[in-house]
Parts: sequence; C-alpha cells; structure tokens
Amino acid sequence: MASSDPRDAALAPPAPMSRAAELATAVLTLAAIALSIHQLFNIQLFGIVLIEGRYLYILAGLFLSLTFLVFPLNRAKGAQWHDWALFALALAVSAYFAATALQSLTSGWEFAAPDEARWASIILYLLILEGTRRAGGLVLFILVALISLYPTVADRMPGPISGFASPFWDLAPYHMISSESSFGIPMRAFGSLVIGFILFGAVLQQTGGGKFFNDLALALVGRFRGGAAKVAIFASGFMGSMSGSVISNVLTTGAVSIPAMKKTGFSARYAAATEACASTGGVLMPPIMGATAFVMASFLSRPYIEIAMAAAIPSLLFYFGLFAQIDAYAARRGLKGLERADVPSLSGAMKDGWPYIAVFAVLIFLMVAWRMETLAPFYATALLLLINQLLKRHRFTGAGVLTLVVGIGRALAELTAVLLGVGLIVGAFSATGLAGTLVNELIFLAGESTIALILMGALTAFVFGMGMTVTACYIFLAVVLAPALEQAGLNQLAVHLFILYWGMVSFITPPVALGAFAAATMAGAGPMRTGLEAMRLGGVIYIAPFFFILNPALVGEGTTEEVLVTLTTALAGIWLISGALQGYLSLVGRLGDGAAGLALRTALAVGGFLLAMPGGGETGLSHTALLVAGLALSAPAVLYAATAGRRRPA
Repeated sequence: MASSDPRDAALAPPAPMSRAAELATAVLTLAAIALSIHQLFNIQLFGIVLIEGRYLYILAGLFLSLTFLVFPLNRAKGAQWHDWALFALALAVSAYFAATALQSLTSGWEFAAPDEARWASIILYLLILEGTRRAGGLVLFILVALISLYPTVADRMPGPISGFASPFWDLAPYHMISSESSFGIPMRAFGSLVIGFILFGAVLQQTGGGKFFNDLALALVGRFRGGAAKVAIFASGFMGSMSGSVISNVLTTGAVSIPAMKKTGFSARYAAATEACASTGGVLMPPIMGATAFVMASFLSRPYIEIAMAAAIPSLLFYFGLFAQIDAYAARRGLKGLERADVPSLSGAMKDGWPYIAVFAVLIFLMVAWRMETLAPFYATALLLLINQLLKRHRFTGAGVLTLVVGIGRALAELTAVLLGVGLIVGAFSATGLAGTLVNELIFLAGESTIALILMGALTAFVFGMGMTVTACYIFLAVVLAPALEQAGLNQLAVHLFILYWGMVSFITPPVALGAFAAATMAGAGPMRTGLEAMRLGGVIYIAPFFFILNPALVGEGTTEEVLVTLTTALAGIWLISGALQGYLSLVGRLGDGAAGLALRTALAVGGFLLAMPGGGETGLSHTALLVAGLALSAPAVLYAATAGRRRPA
C-alpha cells in the first residue's frame, strides 16, 4: 500500500530488502506507531509528555531514515553501506532537533538559531531533498529544490514574483525549525490523522478485506451485462479508498479485473481504460480516501468527516457516469455477464465478510457520532486484528506480521519524505510573502470573470498534477491558488475539492496518464489509445468540479432540499451524457449512426450537460431554466432511442 505515487518510478516493483533492512523497517515502524498511540491517546507513560514539535521530529526522523532503506540508491541491489549511512545520519540529526525542541521553541531559533542548529538544519534539509527525490521522483525533487531556495533570490525577481529575501544561512533553520515549512500543516496532518488511517487500510487489506470487497462486487453485479467491468468499478473503488494510490490500485485489482473483462468480450483498450478510471476514482472515495483529504482537513481546520461527506456526492457522480457508460457499451455490443459458477453468492460473501462490515460500522460511528477522527482508525484496527486472530481464515503468522509491518513502513516512509519535501514549498511562500502576491496577480489576470479564474485554476492544477503526486500538487495549490478562488467569493470547501479533483485528472489524461499507461501495460493495449479511451470513460471527473465549485450544493453545502434536487438532476444529466459518449442510452436504446446519430448524440450531450449543471450560484441561470432547456434538447434523442433505437440491432 502506498499513499502517493512516485512519478518517475510508478511502475517499478518495490526494491528488494535484505533481512537487516526488513528488521530495521519493522522495528522503527512499530516504534513510530507506538509513539503515535502514546501521543494521540495522551497516555503519558512514566509521566512523559511530548510537545508537538518534539513528537513530529521523532516521527519524521524514524520514517525519513527508513526512506533510504526502502528506496535505496541502487534498487536492484537493495540498501548498501551509503544508504545505511544516510539512514543513521537522518536518525541522528532528527534526534538533535527532538532533544532541543523546547529550547528552539522558547528561544525563537527559526529566526535566530545558534551555529550548531544552523549546520544541523542544513544537513536535515539536504536529507529531506534526497528523500523526496527517492520517494517522489526527479520532477518533484527539482520543483521542491528550486522553490525551497527561491527566498535566497526573491528580492532580485521581477515585480509579480518578487518577495522578501533570506540568505541560505538563515533560510535553512527557518525551513527546519519553524511551523510554517517542513514541519508545518502537512506534517502535522500526518502525525495526527494520516498515520492511523494508513495503518487501518493496510491491516484491512492484509486481513482479507480486498478479497471480501471483490467478492461483494462479483455477487452484486457480476452476472449483469458487462459484469466483469462493473465488478472492476466496485472492487477498484473499494480498494482505492483503502490504499489511496492510483498505481498500486491498478496493479493489484487490475491483475484480476483486466483478464476477466477481456475474457467476456471487452477489448484490451477498453478493459485497461475501465480499470484506470475506476482506480483513479477510488482515491477520491470516502470513507478513507487518500492522504490528501487529511491534509485538506488540517488546512481548513475542519473535521475530516466533513471532508469525506463533501466528497461523497462528486464520487457518486463519477462512478455513476462510469457505470452508465460501461452498461451502454455492453448493451451496444451484446456483451454478457460472468457465468454463475464464477460468481459467489451474496449471502456467502456477506457471511464471510461480516468482520469488515462491522469494523467499518465502528469506524464511521466513531467518526460521525463521537467525532473521534484521530483515534477512530486505531480502535477500528484493534478490533479488526482481534476478530482476525479469533478466526482461522486470515490469522496472522509470524511471517505475515513481518510482511504487514514492513508494508506499512514502506508506505509511511514514502509519504513522510514527500510531505517533508512539499512542506519546503509552503515554507518558501511563507518566508517570501509570495503567496499573497500571486493571489493578487491571478485575480488581476482574470479580471471580473470568475469563470476565467476557475478555468485558470483547472489548467494550473492539471499541469502541476502531471509532475507531482496528488498530495504535493494539492498542498502547492492550496497555498498559491485556493486563496485567489476564495477571494473571488467561491465556497472554501468546494475550492479545495476542485483543486484535488483537477490534480487527479492527469492519471487518465495523456500525455502523462500514469494510471492508464499502467493498465495498458497489463492489458497489452496501446498506452496513448488507452489514455484517450480513459478520458472518455472518465469524462465526469472533468466536468463535476466545475459544477460543485459553481454551486456548492453538490458538496453538501446547502439545504437538504437544494442538495437533493441538484443531485437528482446531476445524475439524470450524467446518464444522458454517458449515453451520448457511447451511442447507446442505458435502459432505453441505441442512438443510431451516421450524421443523424451524431446530431442526436450531440443534442443529448448538451441537454445532459444543462441538466447536470447546478442552477444559481455563479452561473446566473435558474435551476428551472436549465432543467427546461436540458429536457427540450435531449427529448428527441431519448424518444428516438426508445422507439427506432430499440428496434435496431445492437
């Protein structure tokens, strides 16, 4: 399991680990988890109480040091002496900062550090950059390195991007000691929220949760037309919610779903595109989502459950659109479902999977009813482990425990390195005051047009999403872009979800499209053609963010009536758009071919778009006007599909 995808080595298998590296990873991971439990539950063992800064230094030191073992310089040979040297150095310098945390806090070392703290800051800064390069890839490393050093030349840059300057001798301790840089919001979110949910997701997978959700998906939709692809939607959605990683989701669920789709009549390209889209959407699906959602909760100072609930409607729209397209594709080509022998019974799946349902119920209850977001995943994990050891089916052995702990260590080390690196970007903008300047410039360029500002934001998020992990992209844009959109009067929660969604689209959009390329490799399909097919299948992910940023009712920010009406028309519109994209309207019929068919599909797509577009907000059009126009445009195509289209051979 991983929480962010290294762009340069996304398809590479994990590096081999020696027994010593595995044991070191296991020991330090267990120590970090114990430290988090001690801190978050306020246990005060032996009267020990850690200030937040000291806790984060220890936690970061444990996982940053593991980065050099998990991502060695030579991946083929595993960790060598130089990797072990960096491992030891990261532990030592982090221990120094942990030991001096109280003194640095009370003495203001971020602005006036003694010489030994400055040298230690430089060493830790360089270690973080190297850890970012290994875990996040070369592109992210270059961005982090350049932007983190920007304050040293900020006063010599042209007006729009000029800022306060700081010499490197002062900048390094600011990055390492202040609460505005590496150890700012991203790392605080990691220490308070992310670690518990990643632990829960890893244990859920290792105890058979992935198999249960796959069996549940098979039982629910496996025998319907196009059943193999519909199973991929549900299974990848469930798995992506647990793992938070597009690539690892494709590589795990795709190994089963892609061959099943090809066996039942789907082309290799379509099977790969389906898996890529389903895996991408899974990262945005509550209740767990990816690590980015927890960082967002910290940025907005809002409970995580509010972020998850807001993301539920866009996630529903995305998967509904994907499901409708697959159903239309299967109907148009006469594809069947899976054989009865290949599909488990629903009662059997539920009987075997009751522990996972119970654990999810406990997790959601603790988060919603008792607002225990920080502690809930630890309680849920403890319950899951208890049930698992009482049942023989997935009971852990000694080797299984080691595999689980090492897997958790890999994921947390990767994420820690990325978050520490991205924190340097936040620190650079804080040190120079550049964020406010860029906000003003963006607003000036957009003029009075909110739509222009939103389009600029979408393009910016997409471009940065191609070169950065989702978490890194979100954090950067939350500092630079979000304030400009909020200043234009847009809803804060909708703005941050907008950035998150548009940072994700590069996983299925050429020329990068890592999710689509990974699936294409497994399916034996052409990467670029798979990416283009994925764009069509995942079309909702491009338009839904514009809908909810223009009318926040689609992220639950409105009255119950507003939310229900807007959601209903959005689902209807997406159903029509999906039919237009595939040339077949599910439950109705075929739309025809040639020029007439193209005209009908165009009218249906435009009508569906008007239906899905929420009225009010920034659109300037009433919901009733959009509804009437959408129905009028789409009616001829629906009527044709229901009459002539149903009689035509599929």
